[in-house]
Amino acid sequence: MAKKKVNVALIGTKFMGKAHSNAFRQVSRFFDLNVEPVMKVICGQDPEGTKDAAANFGWEEFDTDWKRVVNRPDIDIVDISSPGYMHAAMAIEAAKAGKHIICEKPLANSLKEAKAMAAAVKKAGVNNLCGYTYRFNPAIQTIKAMIGRGDLGEIFHVRACYLQDWIVDPEFPVNWRLQKKYSGTGSLGDIGAHIIDMAQYLVGEIGEVSAAMQTFIKERPVIEGQATIAAKATKKSAKKGVVDVDDGVIVLARFKGANTLGTFEATRFAPGKRNQNCIEIYGSKGSVIFNQEDMHKFQYYNIADPPHLQGFRSIHATDGAHPYAANWWPSAHLIGYEHLFTHEVYEFIQQLGKKKVTYPTFEDGLRCQMVLDAVEKAAAKKKWVTVK
Repeated sequence: MAKKKVNVALIGTKFMGKAHSNAFRQVSRFFDLNVEPVMKVICGQDPEGTKDAAANFGWEEFDTDWKRVVNRPDIDIVDISSPGYMHAAMAIEAAKAGKHIICEKPLANSLKEAKAMAAAVKKAGVNNLCGYTYRFNPAIQTIKAMIGRGDLGEIFHVRACYLQDWIVDPEFPVNWRLQKKYSGTGSLGDIGAHIIDMAQYLVGEIGEVSAAMQTFIKERPVIEGQATIAAKATKKSAKKGVVDVDDGVIVLARFKGANTLGTFEATRFAPGKRNQNCIEIYGSKGSVIFNQEDMHKFQYYNIADPPHLQGFRSIHATDGAHPYAANWWPSAHLIGYEHLFTHEVYEFIQQLGKKKVTYPTFEDGLRCQMVLDAVEKAAAKKKWVTVK
C-alpha cells in the first residue's frame, strides 16, 4: 500500500541547508515512516547557487522567492534554514499559509520576534519544530530518561560549555554571524543557545541569570561575498567592518523552583576546541558528563556503587537499547553529526498532526529566547535578571 506523501520546501542552501537536505534524503531509508517526505523545492537568494544546491542535494525544483515558495498550495512542510534575521517573517508567513514548520535555532533574533512566531503557529494550529538538534543524540536521550527516573537524584549543579575557535585569527573576515543586524547576538545565540536549551530540556527551566559578554576583536576585514565558518583568514584588507556581537559569554544561573545552580560558557575564541559542546550534571545520587566531540559516549558516576568500585564509567550509547541506535549499525559502528538531523526529521514527520509532541517546538524555542534576552540584559546591567 502506497504511503501518503508530504511535500517539503527548504529555505537555505548553505551549511544548514546541506544538513537538512541530507536528513530528508536519508530518513525514509533508515526509519519506517507513516508518510513519505518528497523533496519538492529548495529556495535561496543566489539563482546559480540554488540551482546547484537543488541538483547536488536532491531537490526536484529550485526558486529564489521565499514568499512564493511558502505559499505554494502543493507544499506541506516549510523548513527554514536561513540566517536568524529571516526566521520571523518566513515562519509567520508559512503559518498563515497553513504549513507545518521546521525552523533552525535560535528561534529568532529577539524575544519580540520569538513571541510573534510562537503565537502565529499556535493560531494556525500547525506542527512546529525549533532545531535544537543535539537533543536527538542517543546519549542525550538516554541521559534524559535517567534524570526522569530519578537516577541522579536531586540535581545540584549543571555545568555546560560550548567552545569553538574558528574566529581567533583577527584576519578572519566579517560574516553575517558577526553582525548584530543579521544574527541578533554572537556566541550567545549561535552556540550558547544550544547549551541553554539542553539544560532546560534535561533539568528544568532557568529562573534567573547573571552574565558577562565580551567582544575580543571589534574590527575585521571586509571581503566580497560571505565568509563561511570554514573560511580561512585572507590577506590583510584595508577595509574593515565592525563586529558588534559578543565573541564570548559567561552565565551564572539559578533554576526555577529547584535547588540547582548552573554555569554556562560559550565562546568562539578557545584555540583547539573545534566544537566542544559539553554538559555536566551533578546530583545527590550520581553524575553524568557528555561531550558532543565524543558523541557516542557519556560518563556516569553512581554513588550506590560499592566504595572499591566507585568511579566514572563510560557508557557507549550505540547499542540498540539506546534511542535511534537500532536504526543504524551494529553496536560501536558509529553514527555522526548528520544523523542527528535525520532523527529530528523523523520525529517531526512521524508526529505530523499530533497536538502533543516529543520534539522541541516553537514554545521551547521561545523559552530559550527568554533566557537569551535575560542574559543580554544581565550583562548590560551587571546584575541578576529574572527570566520572564
